[in-house]
Amino acid sequence: MFRGLNALAVDGKGRLAIPTKYRELLVERCGGRLIVTADPSGCLLLYPFPEWEPIERKLTSLSSFNPVSRQLQRILVGSASDVELDGAGRILLPPMLRKHANLEKEAMLVGQGNKFEIWSEAAWQAQYEAAGQLPELLGNALQNGELPDELKGFSL
Repeated sequence: MFRGLNALAVDGKGRLAIPTKYRELLVERCGGRLIVTADPSGCLLLYPFPEWEPIERKLTSLSSFNPVSRQLQRILVGSASDVELDGAGRILLPPMLRKHANLEKEAMLVGQGNKFEIWSEAAWQAQYEAAGQLPELLGNALQNGELPDELKGFSL
């Protein structure tokens, strides 16, 4: 289970050091073999390879005649890259993916259970500030009957 927020540096070669607390688990789960791909929201998604495989199968099984499905296939599968932890616990982020997420020197690694999101520091800060609007969004969704079924009855 990956959770937590980690501020990381992207070095001049585009490498990102995975925090020590995750390295052993990643080696155990997937031999250090990971998939990094572009997310439509402007971040990168980093999956252990076994977590990515069923997602890729589902995406590639979607109809290519549906424009939304086709676009998701292009973005998520088309930009997916295999990466491996090196001896120092780093991964090399491909240049096109770094460009997609505007990653230059500072990055935020955000644990999301079975995967990580990788954000530029500025984009993460904007996401965090936008979360302040969540109570209003939830209130509006409740009033308009638009709350997803998964959230009905959910409490913290």
